[in-house]
Amino acid sequence: MMLTNLGSKPVDSIPMTPKRINDNGSILFFSKSTSDHNKNIEKDADTQLIFSDVKSKEFLSVYGSTSISKDPILIEELYGNLDNNWFDGKDDPTITVLTFTPEQAQYWDTKTNSIVTLAKLAYTAITGDETEIGTSGSLKL
Repeated sequence: MMLTNLGSKPVDSIPMTPKRINDNGSILFFSKSTSDHNKNIEKDADTQLIFSDVKSKEFLSVYGSTSISKDPILIEELYGNLDNNWFDGKDDPTITVLTFTPEQAQYWDTKTNSIVTLAKLAYTAITGDETEIGTSGSLKL
């Protein structure tokens, strides 16, 4: 999930699928030049990405900045048949590449299923004793 317009309420959010993750950690997406996201990024590059794998109970929130490009070589490199669902081919004049550069991240990884996690939280609430329900942390990138 990509969130833009972070300084306003509500923020704008939309599911996005990364096209590529570069060696330097930047994440590339396609977006229409006419989209709210592009308009928001032009005003303020601050962006939040949220990734989750509910099945394995892993969650990641990444904050950073996003730039917009119309680089035809990059579009050619990244474009695939599935992109035809959103664009009129790789020569579509509205196609842009969003490059997200991460700055900091938070992660959560609960090792137990939801019922066990709920039981552990209830135990802590009742007894005041701490219990291990998973791993979390912050990273400065």
